[in-house]
Amino acid sequence: MNRINEEGPERRAVNEENTALINAEGIEHRAVNEAIRNAGDHCEVTGCLGQRFLAAGMSGKKITFHGIPGNALGAYLNGGTLNVLSNAQDAVGDTMNAGTIIVHGNIGDAAGYAMRGGRIYVRGNAGYRAGIHMKAYKDKIPLMVIGGRAGSFLGEYQAGGVIIVLNLDQPDEKCVGFFPCTGMHGGKMFLRSACENIGFPEQVTARPADGEDLRELRGLLAEYCEVFGLDLEEVLFAPFTVVTPDNENPYRQMYVPN
Repeated sequence: MNRINEEGPERRAVNEENTALINAEGIEHRAVNEAIRNAGDHCEVTGCLGQRFLAAGMSGKKITFHGIPGNALGAYLNGGTLNVLSNAQDAVGDTMNAGTIIVHGNIGDAAGYAMRGGRIYVRGNAGYRAGIHMKAYKDKIPLMVIGGRAGSFLGEYQAGGVIIVLNLDQPDEKCVGFFPCTGMHGGKMFLRSACENIGFPEQVTARPADGEDLRELRGLLAEYCEVFGLDLEEVLFAPFTVVTPDNENPYRQMYVPN
């Protein structure tokens, strides 16, 4: 292992694959981000423990995080791939525009807030208000896939994009908490459940997935299943519910131009 810099908070190394190694233990987020910006296209960050805003506004980098990044990981992300090998805290992908964020554990509240492009893949559970104010812009269709369950207010005021909740680990439990799709006026949601015990607001339509929906799901989930080593056919072998806003719902005229 060849040490580049043995001094300062941005202590780095490079391994055989030309991946810069950054030790973030005890270092505040601005110094960690400066080290990431100076590290080239590939880096691994070890010792993460709650540092906020990591990789915020960055693009074109492939970053692996060891430990638990703090709030707003990948906020305003504009490209590249962030790979978190454990859990992440609140506001993952806040207002992200492009790129991919992969979390191998659970995420906190408000993941994908106002997300307008890119992908967020979570293997575990999500907290409250995942996908709040998610939107689409021109050819940008954001996608969030949650492998476990989602907390209350999933897709609150969703205006575009796609949210998928798979509930893979505890299928006997409700896949979402209370008040899903509150104020939803755009986009689409797929829930891997018959949703017989879930209360949806009057402004949305929830129906069983049909053959066309399943073909769409197959395309949306192919990369997710590859990332986490899941069998796509097995994931699809379950009832799915599709949720979309009603054309006449009272929120639409407030947020969507005629």
